[in-house]
Amino acid sequence: MLWTIFVVLLVLWLLGFVGFHVLGAYIHILLLIAVVVLLIQLIQGRRLNL
Repeated sequence: MLWTIFVVLLVLWLLGFVGFHVLGAYIHILLLIAVVVLLIQLIQGRRLNL
C-alpha cells in the first residue's frame, strides 16, 4: 500500500512540476511525502511489489 501511495504522489509531482508552476510549493511537499513513504517502505524491509 505504501508503494502505491509513493507512485501516485510521484506521478502527481511530475505532472505538477511540468505543468503547473503556480503550485510549486505544494508539488514539492508531495515529492517530500513520496520520498518519506519510499524510505519507510525500504526501512521496513518488505519486498517492493508493483
